[in-house]
Amino acid sequence: MAINRIIVIVLDSVGIGELPDAATFGDVGSHTLGNIARVVGGLNLPNMEALGLGNIAILQGVIPQYQPKAGYGKMAEVSAGKDTTTGHWELMGLQLTQAFPLYPDGFPPEIMARYKAETGRGWLGNYPASGTVIIEELGEEHMRTGKTIVYTSGDSVFQIAAHEEVIPVEELYRICRIAREILRGEHEVSRVIARPFVGTPGKFQRTANRHDFSVKPPAPTVLDHLKEAGLMVYAVGKINDIFDGEGITDSVHTQDNMDGLDKTIAAIRQRRERGLIFINLVDFDAKFGHRNNPQGYANALEDFDRRLPEIMEALAEDDILAITADHGNDPTTPSTDHSREYVPLLITGVPVRAGVNIGVRHTFADLGATIADILSVKPPLAGTSFKSMILK
Repeated sequence: MAINRIIVIVLDSVGIGELPDAATFGDVGSHTLGNIARVVGGLNLPNMEALGLGNIAILQGVIPQYQPKAGYGKMAEVSAGKDTTTGHWELMGLQLTQAFPLYPDGFPPEIMARYKAETGRGWLGNYPASGTVIIEELGEEHMRTGKTIVYTSGDSVFQIAAHEEVIPVEELYRICRIAREILRGEHEVSRVIARPFVGTPGKFQRTANRHDFSVKPPAPTVLDHLKEAGLMVYAVGKINDIFDGEGITDSVHTQDNMDGLDKTIAAIRQRRERGLIFINLVDFDAKFGHRNNPQGYANALEDFDRRLPEIMEALAEDDILAITADHGNDPTTPSTDHSREYVPLLITGVPVRAGVNIGVRHTFADLGATIADILSVKPPLAGTSFKSMILK
């Protein structure tokens, strides 16, 4: 059977156990899914359980299946990093040998001086922080002075927060574009992120108008090869931002996981062109992983699992669905940063052999190589296709 579309859903930060080099990243003991399951007294994920999630790793509440409905396995990250950009790029066949720069002590004075001069705005903060915490700490001063709130995290990010009534969203985006050009060369962070918020002191809330200004991939990915071949690459959520539009033929913004799933299901039903539908569901990471909230994370996983039958029902007979992740973010550890973990891989659809153990893939790039192989386009720079293992 000829495959028409591949749908890839990235459950942002849903790792499944520490990688062998976890100690290098300070992540010994991290196991996002396993530790959440243990802390909350077991996960209730019947649909992913039926696909074979419990066959990948021991997860309290998730029973291994004698006959899983999907192909299952896990993938290791080999790139030098554990951030969103690095993970997604590797999924699409591009491995990075040099990590993006990090700023645990904030950005250097020369960067901030240029930022102030070129944006015409002063700044507050310039230290690693939780986004929700720093707007409570500095939001009132920001509203009084008009200075932007600048902060970073354990990721390679330059984040700029501003109240939408003080600095309109489009003006914040302009400021971010200026910062993106300042942060080149040795200070080329993976993303400059606009973080607009609303509300009053003590009641600030971030809005859905976040926008990521990423670096362009340094080499072609599978997305570029699909687009060059005239195939669809439809991006849902922040995928378009992560790849800075490279290799994307069309995209749609999302508000949260449920909106992302609504738009994913709509795309599966309506966009019948041959190619790839690529989705990122960010809430697991942004709302729960970084905030060390295992119960909220578990609830979000169960919410996704409840929507999975809708996704499956929307698939055509010549579609393949892959569910995976881009890194870990264990909310049970003291760290609020990403964790260096394996990511799960579940692949299903009428053309896929049920119950195939895909094994432990040595790189995320194997998924990209498999997509290229199935859709008959140029292979990526890295990765080994497992097409022959999974297709009937």
